[in-house]
Amino acid sequence: MTVYAGLREVDRPGGASGGTTSTNAGTARVRSAGAGRPKTETKSPEIVAALNQLVEPTTRGDPMSPLRWTLKSTRVLSQELARQGFAASHTTVGVLLRGMGYSLQCTRKTREGSRHEDRDGQFRRINDLVSDYQRRRQPVISVDAKKKELVGDFANRGREWQPKGRPVAVRVHDFMDEDLGKAIPYGVYDLTRNDGLVSVGVTHDTAEFAVATIRRWWQDIGQLAYPKATNLLITADGGGSNGVRVRLWKVELQRFADEAGLTIRVAHLPPGTSKWNKIEHRMFSRITHNWRGRPLASLEVIIGLIGATTTTSGLRIKAVLDDRRYEKGRSVSDADMNALALVTDRFHGEWNYSLRPRQIKG
Repeated sequence: MTVYAGLREVDRPGGASGGTTSTNAGTARVRSAGAGRPKTETKSPEIVAALNQLVEPTTRGDPMSPLRWTLKSTRVLSQELARQGFAASHTTVGVLLRGMGYSLQCTRKTREGSRHEDRDGQFRRINDLVSDYQRRRQPVISVDAKKKELVGDFANRGREWQPKGRPVAVRVHDFMDEDLGKAIPYGVYDLTRNDGLVSVGVTHDTAEFAVATIRRWWQDIGQLAYPKATNLLITADGGGSNGVRVRLWKVELQRFADEAGLTIRVAHLPPGTSKWNKIEHRMFSRITHNWRGRPLASLEVIIGLIGATTTTSGLRIKAVLDDRRYEKGRSVSDADMNALALVTDRFHGEWNYSLRPRQIKG
């Protein structure tokens, strides 16, 4: 009887109680005007202000905020609201946040640190040096270390075509395999020829390893490509193994200059601008794209994937293994520094300097 009475009310003009009638796939839904459960923010208008106080970025930075060191999940926010006397499930908190203009977002790499007052001046200087060296057909290289990679069947970001339902199985946890170790790629990119060399080390990213890679590039590629070269321009970041303040970097470069008979000029990128280093977006990004979604199961696989990296613009990379042991913490004395044939520029000599080959006394 109740069902028939309901059907009669639905057929009645205006619905059961003068409300609106809506249909969905042939079924009727009736709700009187103003009926239904009131919204949480209607019952407790203060809850929106309380929730905003918890998630607003400026107040979250306050050391006194209850969630200063806590993940801002909807469940945690729901619990904190309950402690303040508001009843709202984690689902309701999510609805409220979206209504307040919030959404789940990851961090974005946009901050480069403080901008140095001579940043643009250094970039102009580097550009002038590169243009001058290329005009005189002298080699110009960009150098840097790529991110260290765990060797083994670990997950690698990105996706690759595989038979449907048969993804490559990898380890659940990314703990270094003591037997396989890690790979440390250090690269040399020729700005003129669009080619280079990546040396894959197995111990530490040190200045000695960095210069050994440059030496290897010169012996295998550079001196054949530039048989009449007397000078070499190196553009590099201001930190890491090839950093501005790394004494061993200059000592090892001096050794290389003596061996190769080259005057080596170094121009460091200004602070906070490492992403503008040419090797980053012309070579390293291509390598990362080429091995996306593939476990770096062995050093041989890593070297093979690096060496197989090409682009439509003709990029060519030679990949080699350097299994020598490089020790961290090698000290350089003042006497070693004073023995360098080092010439600094007037404009930021810490960023711009040359190392001339010393005469070897026989």
